[in-house]
Amino acid sequence: MRTVDLRSDTVTLPSADMWLAMRGAALGDDVLGDASAVSLLEKRIATLLGKQAALFVPSGTMANQLAIRSHCEAGDEIIAHRDSHIIHYETGAPAALSGCMIRMLEGEGGLFDSAALLAARRHHDIHSPRPSLLIVENTHNRGGGTIWPLAQFQQVAIAARELGLRVHIDGARLWNACVAANYTPAEFVHDADSISVCFSKGLGCPIGSALVGSAELIQRARRFRKMFGGGMRQSGLLAGAVDYALDHNMHRLADDHANARALARGAVKLPGISLAIDADHTPTNMVFLHVNATVCTAHALADRLATRGVRSLALDPQRLRLVTHLDVASSDIDFTLDALRSSIAS
Repeated sequence: MRTVDLRSDTVTLPSADMWLAMRGAALGDDVLGDASAVSLLEKRIATLLGKQAALFVPSGTMANQLAIRSHCEAGDEIIAHRDSHIIHYETGAPAALSGCMIRMLEGEGGLFDSAALLAARRHHDIHSPRPSLLIVENTHNRGGGTIWPLAQFQQVAIAARELGLRVHIDGARLWNACVAANYTPAEFVHDADSISVCFSKGLGCPIGSALVGSAELIQRARRFRKMFGGGMRQSGLLAGAVDYALDHNMHRLADDHANARALARGAVKLPGISLAIDADHTPTNMVFLHVNATVCTAHALADRLATRGVRSLALDPQRLRLVTHLDVASSDIDFTLDALRSSIAS
């Protein structure tokens, strides 16, 4: 049976050319400092984002948690949007690994403004946790793949400095944001203290993320990477995949965004389906379908789609997520819409 996997952009497989790049990469023990391919990649990533240093890690969750552990002390408070990845999808790690609590902000699409951040100001006394870190997610996953406007983030970063906060960007899909909003990674992260970026989502690598920031921060994070079990040995082959992806898979992200818009335009015409974001303004590569309860639940629709060859992800009782990626062609969008149509009719 033909299958279109829209659960996430993490499901991609390495292309033949990416496999060649992986096989041709120099190998060495990265924990012992012998992995030249990894060291060169870390310098490349740091330069791309305009920062001093980078640390290659297995996952975006580890990159985020290393940032938290490196910036914060136990008992500190992190400020983030209530729909942030660190809250919903990182298994309580801020509390478990760093002893930090999270103060949640509201805001449409996972975004907020400087006024909302300043309203979260605490009086500095012994009764309150110490606010130490602001985390901004770009693109914002649960917000619908939404993009932070550059000027809005810059104002939020100014407010964060006023509050004495350091700023971390969860940039798991920063590449999508940059392509869609037409700013460079370095432009967007200029006012951040640290950034996590992921290579196994839109760029199609099998494994890999990075934490980026000052040389001092990255040296501290390197120790915590070892503590958290994230030290990798012959990881040059993974660096080879990332180098290939940065060379070949960045600008084609616009194709994924176009496919997502086509999917949204078709889906919103179906009975019982609505969108929180206008189909023509689908920000990046994510489409969130709101399923009317009179039709079925999101889980039931996902099950029906699976029998027709389309894999999706039910995030909430009535919300279904579909994510386009480099293994999804425009013809797969028509196939998916046909499967949606027949699933709803059933």
